[in-house]
Amino acid sequence: MQLLKAFGKKPSGELLEELKKSSQYKDGEFHNFSNTIMMAGNESFLTIMWRFMNKPANTKPPKEIPSVITDLRYPVPGKSFLCWFGHSSYLIHLDGFNVLVDPVFSGYASPFPLLTKSFPGTEKYGPGDMPDIDLLILTHDHYDHLDYRTIVALKPSIKKICTSLGVSSHLAYWGLEKKFIQELDWWESIQINQDLELSAAPARHFSGRTFDRNKTLWSSFVLKKDAIKIYIGGDSGYDSHFRAIGEKFGSMDLAILESGQYNQSWPQIHMMPEETVQAAMDLNAKVLLPVHWGKFSLSLHPWDEPIKRVLIKAGPCGLQVATPMIGEPFYLQGPIPQKEWWNL
Repeated sequence: MQLLKAFGKKPSGELLEELKKSSQYKDGEFHNFSNTIMMAGNESFLTIMWRFMNKPANTKPPKEIPSVITDLRYPVPGKSFLCWFGHSSYLIHLDGFNVLVDPVFSGYASPFPLLTKSFPGTEKYGPGDMPDIDLLILTHDHYDHLDYRTIVALKPSIKKICTSLGVSSHLAYWGLEKKFIQELDWWESIQINQDLELSAAPARHFSGRTFDRNKTLWSSFVLKKDAIKIYIGGDSGYDSHFRAIGEKFGSMDLAILESGQYNQSWPQIHMMPEETVQAAMDLNAKVLLPVHWGKFSLSLHPWDEPIKRVLIKAGPCGLQVATPMIGEPFYLQGPIPQKEWWNL
């Protein structure tokens, strides 16, 4: 029964009726702004499955990923920083306020153990290493962003959750109280406290933990605290929404954008690394932090190709790229980590 719980529960009843009011909800499911195909027209499911069953060896690192051990429960007073845990999980510490994004600490990006296992060396942090979580942000309900085992373990330390429309159905099914959960539609904003504002913004992706897709929404977010503005990208294919977000919110101090798990077979739901750089430019970002790589192999590209391609594209554009190791504090008002640690 516990294994089956990991699948979650799709929205129903009063929650479903509320979701139907969203302008993104039509004909029983959520939609992107632009017409979006899940798979390129010349691809078949069987062909792609065959490729995945015969992945190249370089889709995984040749040895253990290096990392830094940081005691996140006792940060340097007065210092705001970000700590990346691999893939799309990270902690943002803003002058004493802790924001955790899409934590996956179970060692797997799947409903069952032994499937889609994390790379050796990437599980240095777990729920017990986290400080009290003032705000948990969940961008969408895919297994590599919303992990049942992690959420249950973190439950006692979470003060508030903000997420996309419909995701609360999974969380309530797992025992989290609805009064702590706030769902946002695209372009909606809430004031977390007098200094911190969170806004949901569009993304070009999809959702679902079974074959029944798009019953919950997928989002990006803009986090503003005092003079700091951070874009939390979640997952997204490239589209005009990045420019629209940049125009609406102005320059971003930091854009955290996916740069891995791409493939020409699904070109509209994940960005190629060069598109990641363009998205950061569209967002008027001062610094780009590429994520969605370095922990799981969910595609067929070499494990370190995303960061290499991002850096090649970003150089001529004059875009600064942060490349912290797992667990390395990236101080938001300090030097940008740029060590090429992936050259193992």
